[in-house]
Amino acid sequence: MFISNLKIDRFKNLSSVDIDTDKNVNIICGDNAQGKTNLIEAIWLCSGLKSFRNSKDKDLINLDSQGFNIEVLFENSFRKQKIEFKMSRLNLKDKYIKLNGVSLRNLSDLFGNLCCVIFTPEDLFIAKGFPVYRRKFLDICISQIKTSYRRVLSQYDEILTQRNFLLKNISLGKSAESELDVWDEQMSRLGSYISVIRYAYTKKLNIFAKKLYNEISKEKEKLNIFYNSSVFESLENRSDYNGEMANEYLSELKKTRQEDIKSGFTAIGVQRDDLITEINGLNCREFGSQGQCRSVALVFKIAQAYILYEETKEAPCILLDDVLSELDSKRQEFVLSRISDMQVFITCCEDIKLNGGKGKTFYIKSGRIIKSH
Repeated sequence: MFISNLKIDRFKNLSSVDIDTDKNVNIICGDNAQGKTNLIEAIWLCSGLKSFRNSKDKDLINLDSQGFNIEVLFENSFRKQKIEFKMSRLNLKDKYIKLNGVSLRNLSDLFGNLCCVIFTPEDLFIAKGFPVYRRKFLDICISQIKTSYRRVLSQYDEILTQRNFLLKNISLGKSAESELDVWDEQMSRLGSYISVIRYAYTKKLNIFAKKLYNEISKEKEKLNIFYNSSVFESLENRSDYNGEMANEYLSELKKTRQEDIKSGFTAIGVQRDDLITEINGLNCREFGSQGQCRSVALVFKIAQAYILYEETKEAPCILLDDVLSELDSKRQEFVLSRISDMQVFITCCEDIKLNGGKGKTFYIKSGRIIKSH
């Protein structure tokens, strides 16, 4: 899969961008605050996911404009396709989204069409950061393959919000404890399903990441990845999320119910789970060096791309937003060599020359492409 043409106008500071991209490597070069990351963000949005910068809708539109236009032409192994995404400041909720001329209701409906894997400097801290970052990583990886998964996550989050609100009302004497039953039953079924899906993906991630880490460490260190559930002691060979697993989940929720009422939040569940990484048997978050944690982040992202390739039979587009400058030459070479058969977009402040001289370089200034070669 590759993007062949990209048009962006009035998206943040970008203006009249119209580039025919290279099937292999595309370098977006320019000083800071010129629009490099904005261009990457525009591509990412067209993959059907929210902004990786947590940008609000109103902030996506150029301050001097009433709306933006994004148009992406891309090809997979079957056909050429076109994504159109427009938004007006006058009505932010009424987004104009089309895939091959067919109108879509939500941006997430683009899932599974333009597949991208993004790597930002913040991702380098995934191994050392809070569990929420690793859960988010897992959920994005799974959603790209299983589009219905995101809806289940959304339903679970809504139920969790309702349950936590109810817990606070119970502690204040405004609601009865029995009102939790209906929410707990729904949460148990959805939570069990999420646990099963996350566990299955983690096992596959472990296979790819172990091999990659073995290469980057030159066989000196061994990586292992585990899914740590706050509900289930073991998820191996378990799949009955509507039956036995849901009952077990419900039982655990009831055990902690009184504590939950006192604290006002739900203490166990998939919202508390974590992805544990170990190097030579030691938890990377607690004992990993900066170099080890960066290597873990690299193999996570490359493994994500490989799994996406394997599951969809299409090579994803790789978006490297100012990451290479954060890596030493050894890790730079490792990343680029492992994604050499995929289309890559690289943002950087200084012009870089890649081995073989393949690809195109686009120079950006004040939101405009001023030259390319």
